[in-house]
Amino acid sequence: MEITRPAVAGTQESSDCQVMIEEGDGKVEFSLESSVINQYGNQIRKVALETLKNLGVDNAKVTMVDKGALDCTIKARIEAAVYRSVLQTEDLPWGGAIR
Repeated sequence: MEITRPAVAGTQESSDCQVMIEEGDGKVEFSLESSVINQYGNQIRKVALETLKNLGVDNAKVTMVDKGALDCTIKARIEAAVYRSVLQTEDLPWGGAIR
């Protein structure tokens, strides 16, 4: 999936994360700011990159501000940002269709 425009999903509330995505420079660049980065930074990064890979995103700049979000929330926010970026509003595979 090709990122065509900048998009944002999520909030900076407790137990959530805000994901900002925009077109990249030929690769996936992932930047993370998290209140729990020392404890869970590697897991957050792993979930984010796997989700992008499963969506077919291989050229994007992704910035995440995490406030203690669970893995399922991270996946949902990334999916929402990607779909908003490509203006896909119909036939969304919500509910765990993307593994």
